[in-house]
Amino acid sequence: MNIQAHLPDMICLVLFGTAVHPLFLAQAVLWLIGLWKIFEKCGLKGWWALVPVARIYQLALCSDRELEGRPLAVLEVLQILVSCSSYFVPSRSDAADILAVVSLLIWLLQTVYLFRVYLGLIEVFDQKKWWILPWMLVDAIPALIWGFGKKYQPLWKAKEIRDDAPVFFSGRKANVLEEGLTVNLEERSCREFFRKKVLLRDICMEIQPGHMVLLLGGSGAGKTTFVNAVNGYEPAKAEVVINGKNMYKHYKEMQYDIGFVPQQDLMRGSDSVYRTLMDAAALRLPSSFSHSERQERVEQVMDIFGLTPVRREQVSKLSGGQRKRLSIAMEFIPNPTLFILDEPDSGLDGVMARELFLQLRRIADQGKIIIVITHTPDRVIDLFDDVIVLAKDRNRTGRLAWYGPIPEARAFFRREKMEEIVKSVNRKEEGGDGLADEYILKYAEVHHA
Repeated sequence: MNIQAHLPDMICLVLFGTAVHPLFLAQAVLWLIGLWKIFEKCGLKGWWALVPVARIYQLALCSDRELEGRPLAVLEVLQILVSCSSYFVPSRSDAADILAVVSLLIWLLQTVYLFRVYLGLIEVFDQKKWWILPWMLVDAIPALIWGFGKKYQPLWKAKEIRDDAPVFFSGRKANVLEEGLTVNLEERSCREFFRKKVLLRDICMEIQPGHMVLLLGGSGAGKTTFVNAVNGYEPAKAEVVINGKNMYKHYKEMQYDIGFVPQQDLMRGSDSVYRTLMDAAALRLPSSFSHSERQERVEQVMDIFGLTPVRREQVSKLSGGQRKRLSIAMEFIPNPTLFILDEPDSGLDGVMARELFLQLRRIADQGKIIIVITHTPDRVIDLFDDVIVLAKDRNRTGRLAWYGPIPEARAFFRREKMEEIVKSVNRKEEGGDGLADEYILKYAEVHHA
């Protein structure tokens, strides 16, 4: 096979998504020129139109259809690979037939996602829905008309997440405590399809020993990202200090100074309670501990969490409340300073949940710091000292809307119940009041003063 003969076709497929044909190439070039101008109108860099694969994702951003843009970008890569592969297999062969079928399926999926993206673009530009026909059939024409036509303007810019676009940066930095937890989180970000996405920004707090803290926030506000940054599982651009020692700099020696209990337990149902805790002790206690010392610590923990009567029971035979206590006991083996729990009351009724939180309150009263995520906070709110409220700002970045005592939080948000506070900062399309930016700014200004 003469690869050089097909090289122009493959280059055109990669750059323009079409074969070498004057009509098709002309339409592709006109489409890219129109896209360049549309991107600029939507607040993006026009040259993205020249970048294969990335341009379709940028178009989805202009359409406020980012979720459709991701699979579209992947499908375009697959279509290019399949189309180029077809030049390397004999025509009228089984392999050629398979590639043709795969190419058709990819094209159908692309059509569905493109339909959604173009509909979104029509909404953003506030145009009639009949525009969907020219966009789907001859996209170069509407791209040029919308790109160069002065009357075609987007209602809002593409939701880019930039380093310089926070709602407000407080400039505040928490004082490092000699005893307790200090968090100075400047930023937690990741790369997502050709752009930087900031997940959390500007979160600073000092938590004293003996405090039990509620962590609130709507879906996507960054609660899990925050606790993962604090416990070192997903480090951020931050300073996390426990009892005067930097967690990130001394992670190996401090990793068991933080206990983290996930929502789903990771225990073998066939093991006994005692064996489960002994295995946890082997993993979490220093290697200098002897077998008898591990046994002694396990006995202490079983006594603390009321598991001694069921020490020989299999995990699969335990009640929901007993399993939760066992999950917590596993993390309590190394006697951590900071305890983080993700929905420990999930699946428990009110009585069992309260008993569990009373146990956590007793642990906090021993000088530990407890941070809890729960979706039913009001039934146990009297047991907490403080509340952290995370909210998504206009760039959908998790920000600190409040940290402090429960009574002051009620006054700050003018809401009595914690669930009402979450509703107040949730976006309107999520059933909330859409006041996140207002409270983020208010809290930042108060603590910056």
